[in-house]
Amino acid sequence: MTSPLGSLEIGPREGRRVTVARTTRETDITVTLGLDGAGHATIDTGIGFYDHLLGSFAHHGLFDLAINADGDLHVDEHHTVEDTALVLGAAVAEALGDRAGIARFGQSSIPMDESIATAVVDMGGRPYAVIDLPFRGERVGALPLQLVEHALEAFARAAGATLHLSGTGRNDHHLAEAAFKALGRALRVACEVDPRREGPASTKGALG
Repeated sequence: MTSPLGSLEIGPREGRRVTVARTTRETDITVTLGLDGAGHATIDTGIGFYDHLLGSFAHHGLFDLAINADGDLHVDEHHTVEDTALVLGAAVAEALGDRAGIARFGQSSIPMDESIATAVVDMGGRPYAVIDLPFRGERVGALPLQLVEHALEAFARAAGATLHLSGTGRNDHHLAEAAFKALGRALRVACEVDPRREGPASTKGALG
């Protein structure tokens, strides 16, 4: 069926596992996500360092994640990075369903040598992102570092997440990787089913 988010094609859910695809004139992206996985990842965006970050996100979040992205890299990396994050966020939202029973909130701090990053998430359906990652250079590998913040904002918007992610460090590779690991860990905590929770974790009686 077609998602109300736009031109997203969402396959049938199997528990908390779902496939989401999006095709435009700029990108053709398919994401398969299992929230209750073992951290297995197969990722090909055509941007090596981005693949590395997304693989770290999946590994430390214990998400099973497959991403195949074909984008207009002859133009630049922008569309591929943004749209991959958008489809991944949509997959998280779809896999969560009505979000009833989840812990909702999660937090994690991850150090990598001289760098450290902290991610705090609320999966209550209120999309907002505050990102503070003070990179020193312009790129790591083929990934323009200004797109990291843009990708995280797109992810939060599509996932229905409030995301606060900040860090410090002298090495851009370490800082970016710590950020994605922290996001994976925080999201894992927030998306876990709380056996003591009956219904949504909200005094309103509904999430989303």
